[in-house]
Amino acid sequence: MGAGSKARELLNYSFLVALADDGFIDDGELSYIKSLALADGALDEEEKIALGRIFSLVDEEKLSPVVQEEFRKFRVHHNL
Repeated sequence: MGAGSKARELLNYSFLVALADDGFIDDGELSYIKSLALADGALDEEEKIALGRIFSLVDEEKLSPVVQEEFRKFRVHHNL
């Protein structure tokens, strides 16, 4: 993975922490993933690929309505 890319950290956190406890990504975990991805202000292609994999595992029905909307906006804004 490219230098400066957070793709590996995103995958590691998601699969070793967020999904490990219950198999789902909750509101707080999703918020952390988004902040980690945007730590440098932009998403590179590796981060987009990683987020695509991670987000495919998000059960939107388990997110609060407010977070569901934020999640959808984030995906649309970043073409994920």
